[in-house]
Amino acid sequence: MPNNKNRHKNKHGNKKRNNELDDKIVDIVVDGNATNSEINHNKAYDVKNSDIFGRYLVASRDLSPCEIIIQQSPLVIGPIANCNYVPVCVNCYNPLGSMSGCYRCSNCQFPLCGKHCNDRDHTKDECSFFKDNNLAKYLHKDDNTIELQHDYEAIIILRCLMLKTLSEQLWQKLNEMESHCEIRKSIPALWNRNQKTIVNRIRDQWNLLQFSEDEIHRICGILEVNCFEVGGGQTNSTARALFPEAYLMCHDCVPNTNHTDNPKTHELIVRTTKAMKKGDVISLSYAYTLQGTLKRRSHLHEAKFFWCTCERCKSNDELQTHASTLLCPKCTNGFVLSTDPLNENAEWRCQKCNFSLTAIFVMNLVTRLYDELDALGGNDINQIEMFIKKYSKTLHKNHYIFLSAKHSLCQLYGKIDGFLINELSVDQLKHKETYCRDLLEVIDILEPGSSRLRGVILYELHAPIMLQITRELQMGLIKPADFKKRLREVIQILQKSYDILKHEPSGSQEFEMAVAAKSALNSMKL
Repeated sequence: MPNNKNRHKNKHGNKKRNNELDDKIVDIVVDGNATNSEINHNKAYDVKNSDIFGRYLVASRDLSPCEIIIQQSPLVIGPIANCNYVPVCVNCYNPLGSMSGCYRCSNCQFPLCGKHCNDRDHTKDECSFFKDNNLAKYLHKDDNTIELQHDYEAIIILRCLMLKTLSEQLWQKLNEMESHCEIRKSIPALWNRNQKTIVNRIRDQWNLLQFSEDEIHRICGILEVNCFEVGGGQTNSTARALFPEAYLMCHDCVPNTNHTDNPKTHELIVRTTKAMKKGDVISLSYAYTLQGTLKRRSHLHEAKFFWCTCERCKSNDELQTHASTLLCPKCTNGFVLSTDPLNENAEWRCQKCNFSLTAIFVMNLVTRLYDELDALGGNDINQIEMFIKKYSKTLHKNHYIFLSAKHSLCQLYGKIDGFLINELSVDQLKHKETYCRDLLEVIDILEPGSSRLRGVILYELHAPIMLQITRELQMGLIKPADFKKRLREVIQILQKSYDILKHEPSGSQEFEMAVAAKSALNSMKL
């Protein structure tokens, strides 16, 4: 997943700018106190090559959990493609009120937050290029239109293309990334869409004929295959970015790394989530891990152009998590599973009575149920609880649709009006605790170790347990010795959560959880 930072200049003074750019693209590994020289000689990874993976990363030595593998600035960054687009600042990607009322760069007239917001991603080189080619006049003035979205989508493509004249080294680095042009050419809807919305826009509408159609299509492919989504969280800005070497990490549906980015600079940090041995493949997930195999593999094929064959995808019960398992309507305690998980058209069959379903029926069923859950709006606790009850005889308790519902409830209980933590009934507290434990049962297999999701759910788990034992002590239902024993579990849960989330970027919601966990731990000394 990619990022953009610096772009163009075809006049004087480029050499200094090129050196600044090249210096920013440095892989920083291991010790945050190490010098650049020490870091570069102690990389946590080696680049390997194989017929299956192409180039990929492996651990160059034994690695500990939460160890930094990669820390690097974006090669390129730009606005994210979004079907409900609103105008954003081309420098920091914060949403703007409207195209007609927003501040414009005094030089090139592109939309910015204000005079102060300049020369980070919207560089002087880019600004001059935009002005020299009078590109602002081509931006659509109407808000929330598909054409305005395509204008913004083309900006990151253009920033990539600008590297051709800005920095030969970075242009070469960019073109080392896989584009899958031949595969994408065989998908007419995708290829023709890019031709119409990006290639024709840059060459015909914006009259930038110095960039060939092949080059533009290749950059489109590089972004589709390799880009990272950055930002988000408590900030309103979201962007997509390309990073040098980070793109070489293999996909696995049970990844062994986490990645975060700095909310302001979008510097990428990749950490291990568990101990790794020298030679272990370094992986991340290109798909949402709490999603079933049919959906996950379909997404990977459509978005990344490959069919995943990892150990999880080969397992019909998803490594015994049952994240895709249906309950048999014909027998008691029967599980309906795919007969061949690597074949998206394979029949699904009950392991006890041989009741069967077609793959298309299963896909349609889970799509319908997911859409039904999504239509509830995400904040209605009672409706989500009713949904779980309604389909409790259709889906395994760990089915990914239920995991999505339980994830929402874990975060809603204790945080919205009418369900604040001190207002929750005994049953509601038990529900929150149960849902957290259900999620952790799956997360401990699919995102084991120090994953961000595990840290968040551990934090959510501590509150219902703490409140239950406090109430029970106050009501005389448990003895002080029993209270202390159960309090130790809360302390262990909070400590694990803190140890994971303390590595999240300052200002992020997850980091605030770490701060709260540390504060709670300090007040719970036995």
